[in-house]
Amino acid sequence: MRISANFDSGSIEVVAANTPNDITLRIPKDNQSEFYQWFHFKLDSEAMVAHTIKLIELKNSAYPKGWENYQAVASYDGDTWFRVETHFDGDTLTIEHTPEFEHTYFAYFAPYSYQRHLGLLDQAQISPLCKQVFLGETIDGRDMSVLVVGEADAEKKKIWITARQHPGETMAEWLVEGLLNRLLDESDGVARDLLDKAVFYIVPNMNPDGAYRGHLRTNAVGVNLNREWAAPTKEKSPEVYYVLEHMKQTGVDMFLDVHGDEALPYNFVAGSEGVPGYGDRIAELETTFKQALIAVTPEFQDEVGYAKDKPGEANLTVASNAVCHQFDCLAYTLEMPFKDNINLPDPVFGWSPERSMQLGEDVLVAIRAVVSGLR
Repeated sequence: MRISANFDSGSIEVVAANTPNDITLRIPKDNQSEFYQWFHFKLDSEAMVAHTIKLIELKNSAYPKGWENYQAVASYDGDTWFRVETHFDGDTLTIEHTPEFEHTYFAYFAPYSYQRHLGLLDQAQISPLCKQVFLGETIDGRDMSVLVVGEADAEKKKIWITARQHPGETMAEWLVEGLLNRLLDESDGVARDLLDKAVFYIVPNMNPDGAYRGHLRTNAVGVNLNREWAAPTKEKSPEVYYVLEHMKQTGVDMFLDVHGDEALPYNFVAGSEGVPGYGDRIAELETTFKQALIAVTPEFQDEVGYAKDKPGEANLTVASNAVCHQFDCLAYTLEMPFKDNINLPDPVFGWSPERSMQLGEDVLVAIRAVVSGLR
């Protein structure tokens, strides 16, 4: 029996692996950080034998409530990820599974590999509607790239979409893949109408270093990028620095920052109510966006989410708040669950890459509902 994590986004420490029913593991911290929650490992063992895997010391993990009512995902081929029986006692997560094959992957959520990320960028640029623009390098020397979809025009709205500031929130890049597939479909009426009115600037992975390293929340040097938007630096947060500099060049009329929430089993958005200068114009756009998304998919709701900031008390280091404040635009954080959408549960797959991608397609309908009123 062997347990390994020496691969793209792998993350686990082996405490003991003596027999199939005696496997104890620990999740390592993000480099130079106290955050830990993401795991991704491979089990090489006997097929058709019951295995018990315990992940220990989780009461001090980044989001202990994220383990409550959570089911881990597993895969035999790295493509299809299904939920497996999982229990949490307040400190230890126990996974019980009888693998059908000798090699099984387990993860916190379906991974989105760096190779797939590069393939997404390359495939998108093949479209005549899209070009890939290099912004700069990450700390580990990886490319920061933005996909520009549509013909730039001074009269068109500028819509920015970013994902995976927190690299373990892989559902965010799955959503972007679905959104891009529809946006680049020249036969899709919603996409065609949007591109007549707007140019999209899309960063599918804001944190490629953290993603490859198997981090939950930080970049290569332990920086939480979603707390860097007030004053990013090339030394500690080049990912945000380069994106924000390009935003200043293009302008921003709408911003959507895509994330995953460990604890809440819902899809929802967080607005910019606490930003100085927030007023009726942006409030009306927010309402229109939410109503359109509720109308198009039962996967989205607006009853459960984060508490709204009081007027003038928004944290301006957070991306959506900072961009709303600087560009006086509609700016949302969109959150998806690591668990399942409790309003529309799927006991086999839970919230999944496929559902994330479909939500990405549906988000374009909500953007279309507001695009004409953005300025």
